[in-house]
Amino acid sequence: MADLAAGDLATIYPKPTSRVLAKARPALDAHSTRFIAMSPFCVLATSGSDGSVDASPRGGTPGFIHIEGPNALLMPDRSGNNRIDSFRNIVEGSGFLQLIFFIPGIDETLRVGGRGTVTAEPELLARMEEFGKPPRAVLRIDVHEAYFHCGKALMRSRLWSPETRVARSSFPSIAEIIHEQTSLGEPEPQAAVVARYETQL
Repeated sequence: MADLAAGDLATIYPKPTSRVLAKARPALDAHSTRFIAMSPFCVLATSGSDGSVDASPRGGTPGFIHIEGPNALLMPDRSGNNRIDSFRNIVEGSGFLQLIFFIPGIDETLRVGGRGTVTAEPELLARMEEFGKPPRAVLRIDVHEAYFHCGKALMRSRLWSPETRVARSSFPSIAEIIHEQTSLGEPEPQAAVVARYETQL
């Protein structure tokens, strides 16, 4: 199988239209700020100084990412697995990052690009309490670009369609998977995992 070179791509894909290029805005506008305020979930992508790449899911109640202006966002960091791959990439690498925001029921998504820094200022942590707890740290995002993606990817996947939902029982719990992979921890069933998660949100 031959890999494509940069020049080969132009023979396969036509140039983007002027409208597609113009939709990338240098700051958040009324539509993107409203979308972020409605979004309970996003994916954070970062790159490390060694060229490694990380993508991490982030979620909360709608508006969990605070909008501080047309070029500034604040993302509280909640309890997780403590690998902190994203934050290591940000503090040790270039700090450049990308976010994709999702809203259940809307097929379009919002991409936001910028540069991040990490802070643990006590006053900032205190005003971002959620689920009865302050965050452990806050990611400040200096927004450089924002634009909407069309809904075709989510339409193809039928991501929000009730008909495509699978029964949770059709796949083992994460505890069962990791126990089988590593022989570490307990092979808890899904109900036990969810009960534990609910005390750690």
